[in-house]
Amino acid sequence: MNHTNDAIDLNLLRVFLAIWDLRSLTAAGDRLGLTQPAISHALRRLRGHFNDPLFVRATNRMLPTDAAVRLHEPLDQAFAIINRAFKERAAFDPRLTQRTFRIAMSDIAEVYSLPQLMPKLTRIAPLARIDVVPFVPDHVVAAMRSGEVDLAIGHVKNTEDCTSIDVFNDRFVCLVRAGHPIAKGRLTKASFAGLRFFYARITSPIHHQTIEQWFADRDSGSQIAVRGHFMVAPEIVRNSDLAAIFPESLALRLHQAKDFRRLDLPFDLAPIEVKVHSHSRFASDKGIKWMCETVSRILRDHA
Repeated sequence: MNHTNDAIDLNLLRVFLAIWDLRSLTAAGDRLGLTQPAISHALRRLRGHFNDPLFVRATNRMLPTDAAVRLHEPLDQAFAIINRAFKERAAFDPRLTQRTFRIAMSDIAEVYSLPQLMPKLTRIAPLARIDVVPFVPDHVVAAMRSGEVDLAIGHVKNTEDCTSIDVFNDRFVCLVRAGHPIAKGRLTKASFAGLRFFYARITSPIHHQTIEQWFADRDSGSQIAVRGHFMVAPEIVRNSDLAAIFPESLALRLHQAKDFRRLDLPFDLAPIEVKVHSHSRFASDKGIKWMCETVSRILRDHA
């Protein structure tokens, strides 16, 4: 049935925009906090309303039809106007706000940032809530543009539509146990080549791809003994002669336990630029502006 003359639930349009951005029903559901059946039901309603399939499956992607392409720009602009209208009229007082801020972080940024942020945020904005969502490099700008994410901490590929605040530059170091045979010396290219590694995966792999490529270019894949989540790396390194390449910001915290030694890498890697990003579409949102500036200041003070 064609429902084009009926009023449409704005939540359905949020589903449309999420599927457009992510080209996946599952990913759209994850972004919106909806189950797969709920997303499928919403898409069926959208198809009925517009009398068009809107998205068709091709391999593992949902590709837009011509009708969806024509719909996207006006719907995207309409949501931006609605969001701006609400946010610009809303007064913001951090001491009183009960707003939930959705912040995209990688798992490694979450471990580093939240212990620094929450003690201060709970004092200056005691009723505010923080909802940490996965930092997906290819989709984080779209998520901020649509309003599904308020701000992001990390490295964003394309920042021309974003407002970004520099926080600090991190770097990678080599982490070994304090009693490791190499712990008392300086790491050279030759001694580095003799190490075996725990390769620590993170959910935002942009910088670790640099390390992976370094190993691949030198046919050094055999140096990687095991791959796993970065959270278990300290225990692996503490109880073996395996090394790990780690951001120095986290390695410094581990070093305080005196169980580890951090060594400079014998080659250059690009610095890890830590920034706080928001979308320029929401530049007038007082709450997002305050949170970005506050998060940046807290993290910079602890760098």
